[in-house]
Amino acid sequence: MSTLLAASLATLVFCAPGYPGGSGDAQPLVDQFASAAGAVSGWPAGALTAVYDPTEEGGLEKLGQTDAALAFVPYPFYVEHAAQLHLTPLVQADVTDVGPEQHWTLVAKAGRVTGPGSLAGYTILSIAGYAPDFVRRSALQAWALPPNVKIESTGQILSALRRAANGESVAVLLDQTQAAALPTLPFAAELKAVTQSPELPVAIIAVVGSRLSADRARALQAGLLKMGRAPGSADSLAPLRLRGFVRPKLPSRSTAP
Repeated sequence: MSTLLAASLATLVFCAPGYPGGSGDAQPLVDQFASAAGAVSGWPAGALTAVYDPTEEGGLEKLGQTDAALAFVPYPFYVEHAAQLHLTPLVQADVTDVGPEQHWTLVAKAGRVTGPGSLAGYTILSIAGYAPDFVRRSALQAWALPPNVKIESTGQILSALRRAANGESVAVLLDQTQAAALPTLPFAAELKAVTQSPELPVAIIAVVGSRLSADRARALQAGLLKMGRAPGSADSLAPLRLRGFVRPKLPSRSTAP
């Protein structure tokens, strides 16, 4: 491989902590996406590759490698690690059945939580629990949580909701899809939504540091914004539950190009 070709290669790191799916299952899907995204952006064939990791630690390790020029991450991950990784948002994912933005809903035992002070000594469980800054300052920005509230990550949301319904000192922060399914639970009457976030991005593709030149970033952004409409590109989006991408519309404390 020539030095020039090696310098043109870029890796897109998909990282989705808390969501189901292993690296082996997802890798063919992210490979297909990278190929389609590179093609619609006018990049040379093979210049954009992708790798998937289902864990926060694994994703951070992969994003630390010098060829990791791009990150495709849930918004909680972005909030937690954008400063550390020097992430610049490129596009925002438009997710099937959700859209580009979503509400997060805090659920607790009915009658037990009437305000932030009621959560003293509680544990907040969520798939976003690995990102406590997101939980406190984004999802629950309107509530000043007591300092002794614990925030923990879990992928076992049904079990967490059952614990809350049984009266444990547990509240559960749900994404929009999980909240929509709440009324179907046999113990739903024991639970109550106590607060909800403003609309927040679902997922972001961002440039990592200065690992991608400005002209290549602009070309990729333009290509990603065409996906879903460009011939053949929808086939690479549907398996990832995507409809396409929109320009970033982040809360005011975030910046976009």
